[in-house]
Amino acid sequence: MTHEDTENTPALDERITGALVGAAVGDALGGPVEGYSPEQIAERHGGRVHGVVGPWHGDDWRTARPIAPYHKGDGHVTDDTLMTHALVRVYARVRDHLDAYAVADHLVPDLMTNPRWIPELEAETLPLHRIFLAEKWLVARLHYGHVDPREAGVGNIVNCGAAMYMAPVGLVNAAHPAAAYAEALDVAGAHQSSYGREAAGVFAAAVAAACAPDATPDSVVAACLSLAKDGTREAIEKVCEEASLHTDVESALRPLREAVAPYDTVGPDYRSPSLGARRPSRLHAIEELPVALGMVVAARGDFRHAVLGAVNYGRDCDSIATMAGAVTGALGSPVPEEWAKTVAEASRLDLWVPAATLTSVARDVFARDVERRRAHERAFARLGGAGCSD
Repeated sequence: MTHEDTENTPALDERITGALVGAAVGDALGGPVEGYSPEQIAERHGGRVHGVVGPWHGDDWRTARPIAPYHKGDGHVTDDTLMTHALVRVYARVRDHLDAYAVADHLVPDLMTNPRWIPELEAETLPLHRIFLAEKWLVARLHYGHVDPREAGVGNIVNCGAAMYMAPVGLVNAAHPAAAYAEALDVAGAHQSSYGREAAGVFAAAVAAACAPDATPDSVVAACLSLAKDGTREAIEKVCEEASLHTDVESALRPLREAVAPYDTVGPDYRSPSLGARRPSRLHAIEELPVALGMVVAARGDFRHAVLGAVNYGRDCDSIATMAGAVTGALGSPVPEEWAKTVAEASRLDLWVPAATLTSVARDVFARDVERRRAHERAFARLGGAGCSD
């Protein structure tokens, strides 16, 4: 690589900042239209959403169903970002690779004991009071049930709850998708099983792959396909094949839904999943990750287009936009400053501090990895396994 190539390649800190700030922005933009269809979103907003919008029910957000009492909109991040930042704090404490025990030892106590400003509740309170039941499962199983952390995710509904906050795992393992995949599978074992856990591993791999110096949307998808298993792999392959046929996200909205539908257990009515939904399966996949990757492909890696495509897709669009924002941000596509500033101010969060923290952690972990790798090389060589002749 030439000096000029190095100058034109976003550095580690830029990629981590882009991924984490981008994920938060996507989350905030998608929150107010979560659960609705592209047609409902267009009708409610007089066309496609092009940035930060207010609550679906306006000033009645405190009492209007089905999402009361959360103030979704006006630049407020949701639980996707709250959980992502919580995982960053665990990395800051451990300063090494994480596993399911780190979730039990550090993440769960953080959710239970440290009050923080919760934008959607407009109050300082415990994060536990904001996260949904699928995430409260962590507390019930690990703190109260004393379940083996590696198996605690078994029995939870299978959804994107673990995948939505796995970007930090990919960033700590920047440019090493296989390592990110393995670490995220271990971490997510405390929260999810089956294709929900698999999605967490593949999303972390996608973010790690996006950090590679010459990464493109296609190389990210290729890395995911090399690691993903069962229905998750098939769903990503089919959705991204469809996405590659489109030159804009607008034309891809319905086709991407049609491509992922055979693998999605929730069904056409997002708010009324079938009795067979969210059960363990080797044939199915969560909807959010394949669609997010499809938006990245259709947008040719452009942050703004990928995130807006995810937002206007509807359904679980805050998580889809979170994932699309993390991947495109890691690829180096700029996060619009006006969006980032609005979300940070509205959510009363410094979106850049977690990125700086995680960059420092990633460097420390890499140094530890080098030391461990060198020690292994020396030991293996002494065994006659390397550098010896027959």
